[in-house]
Amino acid sequence: MKRHIPNIITCCNLLSGCVAIYFAFTCSAKLALLWIIIGAVFDFFDGMAARLLGVSSPIGKELDSLADVVTFGVAPSTIVFSELGALPALPASLHILSPYLPFAAFIIAAFSALRLAKFNIDTRQATSFIGLPTPANALFWGSFIVSQGSWLERTAWSPALILALIAISSWLLVCELPMFSLKFKHLHWKGNNIKLYFMLFSLVMLVLFGWIAAWWLIIACYIAVSACVALYESKQA
Repeated sequence: MKRHIPNIITCCNLLSGCVAIYFAFTCSAKLALLWIIIGAVFDFFDGMAARLLGVSSPIGKELDSLADVVTFGVAPSTIVFSELGALPALPASLHILSPYLPFAAFIIAAFSALRLAKFNIDTRQATSFIGLPTPANALFWGSFIVSQGSWLERTAWSPALILALIAISSWLLVCELPMFSLKFKHLHWKGNNIKLYFMLFSLVMLVLFGWIAAWWLIIACYIAVSACVALYESKQA
């Protein structure tokens, strides 16, 4: 039974993603975001459970990626799909594109799958990431749409903004930008200082802005800090 525990937790992540997709399609973006967060919690603990129990397996790695595609790829894409369908109409010259515009959201799912496939074969990402992790991308989109949806739906240029963000986030998923991980190899301050500072910053943001609005700001700062650290380390090399 012990060897099945991590896979059971991973399946809970997958089920959370399925529930998130249901709520996203029914235009309940807040509940969809909640289930993405629940899925992220399961995703955090399945690997930890596998390491603690000493039962890591190739099938567990593949199952984890499949679950992540659903929860952190398809689910946020569906949130964006529903939001694009609720945005102001395009200008008359582009009106013919209106029925097809929401489907651009699923570009996020495609690049999330590509990012996960690259992660599985990239030996450089054992202790850190190269490119934006899919859970971070999913939290950004869910939080951004839920917290900013009201003004997006009142702003004429919001479709262009969301399309631009789709392009940027898709590139970030597969780019070669090093990004720090919140996994700890040891409990010493040295080597963990950036992670600990960022965790404290995230906690402050969650207290100030709440569990919905804070996440997209936290992820934006995570990207910015990772870029600054990568630039500093490249200059030091």
